[in-house]
Amino acid sequence: MKTNFCDWCADAQMRPTPQMGNVSTGLDEQNIGQSGAELRGCSSHLPQNRPREVQPKVNHPDFRRKIDDQGYVLFSEFESAASTLEVASSLGVPLTPWEGGLVQTLKPQAKAAPNTYSGNFGFGRFPFHTDLAHWRVPPRYLLLRCQIGYLDVPTLMIDGRVLVNSVSKDILARAIFKPRRPRNGTYDLLRLYEVDIEGVDRLRWDELFLKPASRIGDTADGLIREWLRAAEYRGIALVRPGDTLVIDNWRMLHARAPISPDREDRSIQRVYLEAIH
Repeated sequence: MKTNFCDWCADAQMRPTPQMGNVSTGLDEQNIGQSGAELRGCSSHLPQNRPREVQPKVNHPDFRRKIDDQGYVLFSEFESAASTLEVASSLGVPLTPWEGGLVQTLKPQAKAAPNTYSGNFGFGRFPFHTDLAHWRVPPRYLLLRCQIGYLDVPTLMIDGRVLVNSVSKDILARAIFKPRRPRNGTYDLLRLYEVDIEGVDRLRWDELFLKPASRIGDTADGLIREWLRAAEYRGIALVRPGDTLVIDNWRMLHARAPISPDREDRSIQRVYLEAIH
């Protein structure tokens, strides 16, 4: 099934773009990244035991190639009998971001703590961001695995490489930001865009938990917000148990579509990965 319009806006016709994928359903184990359900639209119209060994249904070299090529990989109904931790361990090196946070279960909440996205946006659309952008070195990858999912509540993604090239690599590399709140009593000064010691590009963005800390930071903040308002996105719907999405957190910005009243039982598990195999 193909569409040329925003899936949440009957009025706005989309411009064809190689960045956007067709809506696709079904499973092709030899073509990871194209299985499950993919949607498209525009940002203005958004709807501890040792794990047993789990063998992925694709070769690891293909997994690495796909995520390097497009910034994410989608596995449909992947090892549905295995636990999320077992699957994460078969694909990469799980990271514990905080005590008890190795495997996190994400469910919509109308009200939550103010230092969370649910506490600020409730059932509404989450803004585009990279996870834990206020850390000096954010997690390299994140894995999302479906327990209960819906086609009309996709994870939305924008390729950060397009953002960097559109806004200006020079401006983003010189833009200094700081966390909204101190960590361990201090504020780290953070660049929005940098290259790590291994030559890997690292982009961070979070309009809620990062604040400009320089004049060029103010400039970058305005430019990014303006760009995101009109940016085109790709939507990946985790629908069936075992649907698994691995995202390059140093490259891709992601968001959650709004939650309608009959979708409040949506349940997604998340694991951060230091590296992939």
